Amino acid sequence: MVTRYLERAGLLAPLEALGFHVVGYGCTTCSGKSGPLAPEMAQAIEESGLVTASVLSGNRNFDGRIHRLIRANYIMSPMLVVAYALAGSVNIDLTTEPLGIGRDGAPVYLADLWPSQADVQALALSPDESALYRENYADMFKGDALWRDLKAQDGALFGWADQSTYILEPPFYDLAQTLPDDLTGARVLGLYDDFLTTDHISPAGEIPKESEAGRYLSERGVPQRSFNAYTQRRGNHEVMARGAFANPRIRNLLAPDHIGGVTRHASGEEMSMFAAAARYRTESTPLIVLAGKGYGMGSSRDWAAKGTALLGVRAVIAEDYERIHRSNLVALGVAPLQFVEGESWRGLGLSGGEEFELIGLKQACAEGGLVRVRARGADGAVKEFSVKAALDSAAERACLAAGGMFATIKQAFLNAA
Repeated sequence: MVTRYLERAGLLAPLEALGFHVVGYGCTTCSGKSGPLAPEMAQAIEESGLVTASVLSGNRNFDGRIHRLIRANYIMSPMLVVAYALAGSVNIDLTTEPLGIGRDGAPVYLADLWPSQADVQALALSPDESALYRENYADMFKGDALWRDLKAQDGALFGWADQSTYILEPPFYDLAQTLPDDLTGARVLGLYDDFLTTDHISPAGEIPKESEAGRYLSERGVPQRSFNAYTQRRGNHEVMARGAFANPRIRNLLAPDHIGGVTRHASGEEMSMFAAAARYRTESTPLIVLAGKGYGMGSSRDWAAKGTALLGVRAVIAEDYERIHRSNLVALGVAPLQFVEGESWRGLGLSGGEEFELIGLKQACAEGGLVRVRARGADGAVKEFSVKAALDSAAERACLAAGGMFATIKQAFLNAA
């Protein structure tokens, strides 16, 4: 219908002449599928460390979300997107400065191009509106030829294909485990400042070739042009786990000299988040994350919690949480713990290199009390403090104690059987 609107208004051809083509709908831009930059632009940005800007008519503008090399993204109406594209810069006052020079050599201003309310109403109230909808949606559920030609499997259960790079059997039921009474010998996988978003925790855009996820796909014969984006690989937990805490703009303060999904292992060696988590797993070391205010802000994608759990994180200790992400952590069996009022990891003098012991974790989560934390530094010095379980209801407390939503469902099924 969007395309038909543009055609009917006589706008599609002029927009295409300006370089605006219909390439997708819905989440195309918001999930980072707007396509690559011109190679010479990408090279200049990377070599000079430039902060570049995009304009978009969407609902996601996190640093690096639209494209990993574009740090400043401004949300605006479609007409303003076209106007700024014509101007070629965001450093312009569209109310007083011209967008460019017309064929007659005179400056062209936004006011010269902006349609009147009457122009808009004339198109919006077209009498053939309902006919257009009936025409476009009459065969909606039949799908196109590509959809109809798909081969469907028979049988009651889905036949998982181990060689698929898009859809693998998820491991969440097998990984689910009850919350321990105490969490001992825990290490910090990530140390973060305020306002770490779900997009930092689970990026949605381009999969870089040099990333853990990119290497995984390359090893399976997927060419870079077919990597797609993290958003489109959500059915493959191997890709998504490798993308967890790996946004190109994330800064883990355990490895402050790096930007991206890098951390420092307890041995002192710096490595990717995924590699460190895998090494900790072989060492039977539970993991935690330390953060500041507003942890998990942004779009509430389930993979921000799933990726956290897949890396082996059993608890997050933050100053406060975005409510939906906090709930998603509970569903994945990850304990959302909160510093008491006025305290923070910085204020307590924590470096993230300590070994942590969370005493009374299960009881505090079940009854709403405090968890006693001991953090032992490399020099043997111990810092003790308390954190509270950020749980809102008896249902959440029961779910977390059981190990999360998957463990709860699995146990209910076994009990019914």
